[in-house]
Amino acid sequence: MDDRMNENANEEQTTVTLTLEDDTEVECMVLTIFPAGEREYIALLPMDSVDDDEGEVYLYRYEEDTDGNPNLTNIEDDDEYEIVSDAFDELLDEQEYEELVGEEDL
Repeated sequence: MDDRMNENANEEQTTVTLTLEDDTEVECMVLTIFPAGEREYIALLPMDSVDDDEGEVYLYRYEEDTDGNPNLTNIEDDDEYEIVSDAFDELLDEQEYEELVGEEDL
């Protein structure tokens, strides 16, 4: 997998172009980078799913090399994926709560 991060100058969103195993390229919006367990992970939403309420989110292990360049790695362990998925769901629930209550009420 060839992963490249691109800052889009016209938008505030950071995007990542993923090259999948079948050489298909998918441009994704970076939703967040978040901790789970002892590692960091990244949640990506394909740009063609941005307006879908049920859009598929891609989760990858996220690391930076010594020069600060991002590196995304597939999560191949089912137990690790479950931990990451639960952490992402919890993050979404927290965000929805903050939007419902409003920051001034927190």
